[in-house]
Amino acid sequence: MTDKTTGNSLDFRKTKFITSAPDISKLPQDLGAEIAIVGRSNSGKSSAINAICDNKNLAKTSQTPGRTRLINIFEISKERYLVDLPGYGYAKVSESIKRQWQNAMTEYLQQRKSLIGLVLTMDIRNPLKDHDRILINWSLASNLPVLILLTKADKFGVNKSREIIGEVRTMLSEYGSNFNIVAFSAVKKTGVNEVRVILNEWLSLAHTTSEDNLKK
Repeated sequence: MTDKTTGNSLDFRKTKFITSAPDISKLPQDLGAEIAIVGRSNSGKSSAINAICDNKNLAKTSQTPGRTRLINIFEISKERYLVDLPGYGYAKVSESIKRQWQNAMTEYLQQRKSLIGLVLTMDIRNPLKDHDRILINWSLASNLPVLILLTKADKFGVNKSREIIGEVRTMLSEYGSNFNIVAFSAVKKTGVNEVRVILNEWLSLAHTTSEDNLKK
């Protein structure tokens, strides 16, 4: 897929860190197109971002879940961004800090006009927990596409990963919608190119839609 502004595919390797913010009031101007990366604190969000952008130092990773405590903005190209949101679920922090993270994430999801889609990370060994389903329900109600990354796929062989994708797709059939589901490994780079193609499509379509609206 190509970026209509340049005629070339977006180069995710050129992605750079822009800023961190505790809430949406401190974020850059609400312009362009943003894709948010969301998921449980131990689902490999930061590692996924680094693999997609081919830069192991881009998003901070840790052996301790819950290290993403701010909204982090990464610029792929002009007015095209990846947004790393605080993880939910497991994290060894106080309840007040958890509520603060949840409030920041909820505000971003509900109020950020630049948001065009979600990448939802789930550990392939334990997918579709309660918070994951809440986000899927919200995205459908908001008419936003969701790309589901079944992370840590290197824990299984190819056939087992395909089997789990089928199981997850069956579980998601209750929503009456088709989802992009990718078995993903930051270690082996499994699924990286597939994810780049999907994100490129979303960002290119968002730009085309924006241009069409300006012409009206």
